[in-house]
Amino acid sequence: MSSLQTLSSRISRLNLLQKPSLTFPLTSLKSLKTHERQTKGPTWSPLRFSPLSNRVYSSKNVGQIKMSAKEDLIVLGIETSCDDTAAAVVRGNGEILSQVVSSQADLLVKYGGVAPKMAEEAHSQAIDLVVKEALNKANLTERDLSAVAVTVGPGLSLCLRVGVAESSENCWSLQSAHCWCSPHGGSCFSSQHLDRKTQVNYYILLIERDLQFPFLALLISGGHNLLVLAHNLGHYTQLGTTIDDAIGEAFDKTAKWLGLDMRRSGGPAVEELALEGDAESVKFSTPMQQHKDCNFSYAGLKTQVRLAIESRNIDAKIPISSTSSQERNSRANVAASFQRVAVLHLEERCERAIGWALKIEPSIKHLVVSGGVASNKYVRTQLEQVVKKNSLQLVCPPPCLCTDNGVMVAWTGVEHFCVGRFDPPPPANEPEDFVFDLRPRWPLGEEYAEGRSDARSLRKARVHPSLTSMIQASMQQ
Repeated sequence: MSSLQTLSSRISRLNLLQKPSLTFPLTSLKSLKTHERQTKGPTWSPLRFSPLSNRVYSSKNVGQIKMSAKEDLIVLGIETSCDDTAAAVVRGNGEILSQVVSSQADLLVKYGGVAPKMAEEAHSQAIDLVVKEALNKANLTERDLSAVAVTVGPGLSLCLRVGVAESSENCWSLQSAHCWCSPHGGSCFSSQHLDRKTQVNYYILLIERDLQFPFLALLISGGHNLLVLAHNLGHYTQLGTTIDDAIGEAFDKTAKWLGLDMRRSGGPAVEELALEGDAESVKFSTPMQQHKDCNFSYAGLKTQVRLAIESRNIDAKIPISSTSSQERNSRANVAASFQRVAVLHLEERCERAIGWALKIEPSIKHLVVSGGVASNKYVRTQLEQVVKKNSLQLVCPPPCLCTDNGVMVAWTGVEHFCVGRFDPPPPANEPEDFVFDLRPRWPLGEEYAEGRSDARSLRKARVHPSLTSMIQASMQQ
């Protein structure tokens, strides 16, 4: 995989402590020429409850952007779908001009997870500073931007609306185009979030320039597990998804029950402790082995872990740093055994998904893995073995781009902007009490027939049409 050093990147974190930026050089910026655009049809209808036909969403309305012009694009990406406030500025050639993340780690420790109302308040307090810092680090102002991309779903609606409101304000002040993005990813698009469902492929494309459609993508994060076949930009087939709890949630709960330090989130804490334990010492059952599909379930494994911890009289109120060596070893064994089975579940699902994907798209060569859990070294090692067995290549972003970030949103915005999928800036008289059509539950693609499972317990109410179906509908009009 290409090294992150091929990118010109600057990253900083804003929170109680100011952390140093990564020392990647920032190249000089060319002056951006303003590209005049004429939009047809009604203005500013992106998130209202209106049909897609009323949106400036098709390339036939604005034309394709030439590659030479693409390099001059500068897009601000804003991400507030869950617990971190993030913004980044990315150039159309893939150069990361800046990236800023305001962490809510202290809130995670205090509440033992994400508290939506508290997260919303933290986003509201941080968003202006984060966006301003991202622009300052890129040596730009709002007037230099070509477009603003923002996550509108999936995610927590209370949190999503903070980022959408901020992006609207920026678009109004500079009258730039607006790209509505989904994080999936992460990854949390210009219409959707691969975590957090769809963005995975975009920032992977940014880093691994040899990656071409089609490819198989796996999203593993605190809120999602997702296996999708990416046929092309905006065209995805969902092979498997989370039916209850995601792997990141299982890592977080295990860390909490083991009394680990949650300030870095549960995943890294469990991974570190697991290195000291015996992964075969606790016999956990692998989830969903009776279901021959690609869906994921971690609720049962969480229960197994909780019962194992209780049977060993492990007191989570006593931090691991204060325990005896024997007690520490007991906790390490639980951590290692949990991690082995949790990842084994991923391996089995990916193995089956690769077979399905090759039947649909025989030319795929890559499995792209993204989301916060993708930074786990054990996960990468095990998945590397799976792809080699199937003559594929594993592609993972650097750890700094695995968790929620503005880069994935900005790059998604670049890709969709270049094919004309964006909305015009909001009118100056937009009412202050306007309610945006946020999409907290927004599928990335249509389900693969063999992927439908009787075990699915996902609620179907208030699920928006998938990103793929929306784009395909707009292209037919």
